[in-house]
Amino acid sequence: MSTLKELYGKTVKVLSTDPTDAGAEGQVWYNTTSGAFKTVLATGAWSSGGAVNAAGTTASAGTQTANVIFAGQRPGNVALVEEYNGSSWSEVNNYPISVGNLSGTGTQTAALGFGGYPNVTTTNEYDGTNWTSGGALGTGRELLAGIGVQTAALAAGGLIRGSPEVNTTAVEQYNGTAWTGAPSMNTGLYGRTGNGTTSAALASGGNPSTNVVEEYNGSSWTTVNARPYAGGNAMGSGIQTAALNYGGNPSSRLTTTVSYDGTNWSAESAMATARSMGGGSPSGTTGAALASTGTPSSATEEFSLTIYSPIAATWASGGALSTGRESMSSAGTQTAALAVGGRVGPPGASTAVESYNGTAMSGAPSLNTARQYAGGCGTQTAAITYANNPVSGATEEYDGSSWATQPNSMSTARRSFASFGIQTAALAAGGTTGPAVSSLTEEYNGTSWTAGGALSQARQYYAGAGIETSGLVFGGSDNPNSTKYANTEEYGGTSWTAGGALPTGTSGLMGCGATQTAALAFGGYQPSKVATTVEYDGSAWSSKPAMGGATAEGSGAGTNVAGLSIGGSPAETGVEEFTGEIVQLDYKTLTSS
Repeated sequence: MSTLKELYGKTVKVLSTDPTDAGAEGQVWYNTTSGAFKTVLATGAWSSGGAVNAAGTTASAGTQTANVIFAGQRPGNVALVEEYNGSSWSEVNNYPISVGNLSGTGTQTAALGFGGYPNVTTTNEYDGTNWTSGGALGTGRELLAGIGVQTAALAAGGLIRGSPEVNTTAVEQYNGTAWTGAPSMNTGLYGRTGNGTTSAALASGGNPSTNVVEEYNGSSWTTVNARPYAGGNAMGSGIQTAALNYGGNPSSRLTTTVSYDGTNWSAESAMATARSMGGGSPSGTTGAALASTGTPSSATEEFSLTIYSPIAATWASGGALSTGRESMSSAGTQTAALAVGGRVGPPGASTAVESYNGTAMSGAPSLNTARQYAGGCGTQTAAITYANNPVSGATEEYDGSSWATQPNSMSTARRSFASFGIQTAALAAGGTTGPAVSSLTEEYNGTSWTAGGALSQARQYYAGAGIETSGLVFGGSDNPNSTKYANTEEYGGTSWTAGGALPTGTSGLMGCGATQTAALAFGGYQPSKVATTVEYDGSAWSSKPAMGGATAEGSGAGTNVAGLSIGGSPAETGVEEFTGEIVQLDYKTLTSS
């Protein structure tokens, strides 16, 4: 009998604690503390990707890192096309027609779209830039399975509108120019998930709700082992002998993910977002798949094989403020923060300051001037706050013991603006200077304020993150807070440039983050209060777990992986702590079974 070392070049080790390095993959060891043999093997897991620009149902083509979604209902029939580069989506040339319930297959630079509602026969080919007409389907239909590539594809099953409606068994094959009839399937269904090629295809599930699966060998269809769950409109990735199906809607939308090895189906990690009729990755694999949009989400998720097991990000309640406040400034980290001033309701602005140690709030030296809708940044022992309502440019600094009013005020008095930085390199951008919102930026060097580059979008009631030479601002509104903005602007120390947009226009939101490429935005008005949380990676925002409760006009501190939400409107005392995703090795305990 061969030993483990002979087979894999590794011996069975005896350890008191489990290893934590990536080299543990494939290693077998005996843990003397738990009394068990263990190993680390790669398994599949979903993680967040960049949100699409327009949510809804869609057709798709491509892989996890080079994907395209096109047409569909987002909402109503659209011709919109978006491409994914592995981190963010961008709009490109439209599909030739606005149509829903169509199908797609192929790659991002050689995609095929066909069919749709009602009884559409149109086919269109994409070269990565432009769409051109292809050969028409012999039978117009919708919700059909797309299989293969642009020059060798199958259109399988689907729904033919009429009286009566027909769930067809029809299959057509495309050669890059024209469609011709191919052997029919055994069961007439629509909303099936397709995988594979024209000579080795897989059609799974479908509506009316079923878990039936058929394989095609280029000559005939054979019914094989049923999928573990019923329903249609699931997304797919992979080939006949290594396929993924995920999501769908037997009666309600699902997060379910299953894999197929050519014979049997196995359960995989579920998606975070339940969805159906979204974009899959027809040219992807079981180790690198994509799920985008679908009803009702704009979220994108990526499925990858990994030896790590992530612990999901989460919000948890922290120690409450002793005095409920809104529109305050803040400084510091999740475990060493300051909540400075703010609005307490009648009589209004407050001089109160509270210090947070990661567990509880406690009283700290008061401000010299009551402030609300002010800016602030820095650390718990070196903080700064500036401006006020009514509009002011007054500045105070804190050294951990007391607040000192500074001789130099801001050049432009304002309130309700975005701020970020440290005590000796702080920034104020936009806000309200009186009757109008502003685009003006000012920088503080620890002594005086000077003009910086102007924003491209004047705004108020919004948030910022980062440092003076590498920061960003996001969200906000006009005056009188009726139009909510989604755009992000990035600051390089001199001027502002456009960044990735928030999924939804939001005002009164909070933010935190140490850098321009790692920020968090949470809460706000859309137009009512929300608990939404999104993270910025330097190019795009992606969804994160929602807060415990909807809130707006509070203050944020900390980083994108250890954030803090403090207070909110109306004069809330609540504090929530955000912990980012934690990644650890996925240990497997070996048994004799």
